Amino acid sequence: MSTTWYECKVKYRKTDETGGQKIRTEPYLVDALSYTEAESRINEEMSAYISEEFKITNIKVANYAEIHPFENADRWFRSKVSLLAYDEESGKERKTNMYLLVQANDVKEAYDNTISVMKGTMGDYTVPAISESPIMDVFPYFSGEEGELEQLERFNALKASKPEVATEIEDHMEFETAPEEEAVV
Repeated sequence: MSTTWYECKVKYRKTDETGGQKIRTEPYLVDALSYTEAESRINEEMSAYISEEFKITNIKVANYAEIHPFENADRWFRSKVSLLAYDEESGKERKTNMYLLVQANDVKEAYDNTISVMKGTMGDYTVPAISESPIMDVFPYFSGEEGELEQLERFNALKASKPEVATEIEDHMEFETAPEEEAVV
């Protein structure tokens, strides 16, 4: 199943170390089926963390092929991975870029985590760039923990409510049949 990640920017009042309040806008990532569900999920997730009023200022589809959380890490890094393929027709090497969101404590650890994630890859690849992501937290639909049966049922109900695309196409074209030519003897 393909996962669609939505980057949601949340604006709220945050108390800093000195006790002063600042208005902050921070991006969060949620796994959802649609923009509407992403908005609903980020509202639900953020209400558990923020007791005051908050506002969702932007929702967009995030350009991440995969998300990889690691224990004992507190920041998210965006790893650019270039998959290398040889095009036999043109005789040139072709690169396809994909972006991974990897959790780590620093850039070196993010690189090591990216290499460990890509370890089972059959093709050649390079890691041309790793940068710290502004993403504050990631809220997957399923974390793999027990007790998510209710969430699984809700997900299946939402997925089932999507209209199905008709795959069967009826052919309404009519053809005139040409009269058979009589054979000349």
